[in-house]
Amino acid sequence: MSFSVYFTGFTMGLSLIVAIGAQNAFVLRQGLRNEHVFAICLACALSDGVLILIGITSFQQIAAVLPWLDPLMRYGGAIFLVWYGAKNLYSAFRSSGALAAGEGNASSLRKALLTGLALTWLNPHVYLDTVVLLGTISTRFPGLEASFAAGAVTASFLFFFSLGYGATKLRPVFANPVAWRVLEGIVAVTMWLIAFKLASGL
Repeated sequence: MSFSVYFTGFTMGLSLIVAIGAQNAFVLRQGLRNEHVFAICLACALSDGVLILIGITSFQQIAAVLPWLDPLMRYGGAIFLVWYGAKNLYSAFRSSGALAAGEGNASSLRKALLTGLALTWLNPHVYLDTVVLLGTISTRFPGLEASFAAGAVTASFLFFFSLGYGATKLRPVFANPVAWRVLEGIVAVTMWLIAFKLASGL
């Protein structure tokens, strides 16, 4: 184990994951609702960990064998994000002024997990960050890929659990119906921007 390579993996993983995206917005929303927070954070962190390991160990082989995977993930992911963004926008306007962060129809654990996993595994941006970029960067450390991977996976777990449980501290702010609706609107716009970038190849 090389601590310097571990730290490089940690900082690179953290720098790629902190930017707001579909996955992060969902974890933030679940944290604010205080709904299945541990399960969602664990599912997202484990998924990222698996993708990081895939990127570091076998990205080049996968790209060579499945050249059609990139366009499939890009357009499929864009369609899903458009739908999810519309769902959030509808949620922002559908209810009365009594809406608050902890109110509304609570989703089941199964539904929440499926949504979180879909936002992870159907989002090509996640593959770009975890599989492609981290996989490529790890090649700079021949023989020390395990240290790099450990650092990146640690960053993923730290970030998701900090985001999910840190969001619960903001619940008093989002007890204001206007603040909650603004968040739903921001999430919707974020999803659509990501979908546009995917579909246009930006």
